[in-house]
Amino acid sequence: MFKRFICILVMLFFIIGITGCATLFKAKTRTVDFDSDPQGATVYINGNRMGKTPMPLNLSNKTAVTVTFKKEGYEDKTYIINTKVGAGWVILDCLGGFIPIIIDAVTENWYSLDTDAVKVMLDVERK
Repeated sequence: MFKRFICILVMLFFIIGITGCATLFKAKTRTVDFDSDPQGATVYINGNRMGKTPMPLNLSNKTAVTVTFKKEGYEDKTYIINTKVGAGWVILDCLGGFIPIIIDAVTENWYSLDTDAVKVMLDVERK
């Protein structure tokens, strides 16, 4: 019985050891809240219409996105949400060995978006 427990424990540590920490524990998406003043602006993510402000959207942590706010009678506003490397995930992977570093680097699971809310002030369009 004890040998079986040890065997299961060793297998569990092996499975965790060959998988990156960020791949195991980090969410793949992040909810970002979008708002504008005045509200009711149409939100475009990388050119795709997503809806009107205020609104939350789930975005992938792996890629930067360009957000454009458009409202009739107002100038368009563009905002870029960048990604950043989570240093904590890199440190945990380094402690876990070489394989977790490779897995998280290849899958880009180290990355996360640099904000969870975007609010823009729209300027009245000049004629």
